[in-house]
Amino acid sequence: MEAKTARSELTQSAIVDVALEMARLDGLDSLSIGEVAKRLNLSKSGVFSRIGSREALQAAVLDAFEKTFQQEVILPALREPRGLPRMDAMVRAWLGRVGGPHGNCLYVAGAFEYDDRDDAMRERLLDGVRRWRSTLRRTLVQAQDAGQLREDADLDQLIFELDGLFTALVREVRFLRTPDAVERAWTSYRRLMAPMLTALPASASDASR
Repeated sequence: MEAKTARSELTQSAIVDVALEMARLDGLDSLSIGEVAKRLNLSKSGVFSRIGSREALQAAVLDAFEKTFQQEVILPALREPRGLPRMDAMVRAWLGRVGGPHGNCLYVAGAFEYDDRDDAMRERLLDGVRRWRSTLRRTLVQAQDAGQLREDADLDQLIFELDGLFTALVREVRFLRTPDAVERAWTSYRRLMAPMLTALPASASDASR
């Protein structure tokens, strides 16, 4: 029984992995039980029995995306000192993800897929974007508390512009295929932050190089 359960869990993991790759390439709306089954050489009923409906598959993919987002962007940055070093690390990691072999960001792409809908998937995507923005705000507030960021810095405006930068990078990488898009995005980030800084600490300066 344990061996059967382990095989089932392994198959379910493979289903989600394949579906996540499909979503990264073609969007959440591209997902179908039949196509996932075909890619894994499984029956549609075999996929359905492990995942459920197409909507359940989409939800599982978004859960997997959010988990990897935490592991690759947020958690490593928490090892850095609070404030600007942590902010730099998160932005670096986010830019690197989009410019990497898997590319794309479901928070960005999903916003365009679901902007004119009113359903559970839109709400889940919206929650993820809000959590990401909340993490950015918390990190910027910590930078203010540490005296690294001007007290009069408009954090709402800064987060708005950062989000615009992230969205622009996805287009540059995926649509325009600009070779040095990540480096240009990093330069834009530093220019955006520069007027908001007080005196750049050594640790933040090192992280920015």
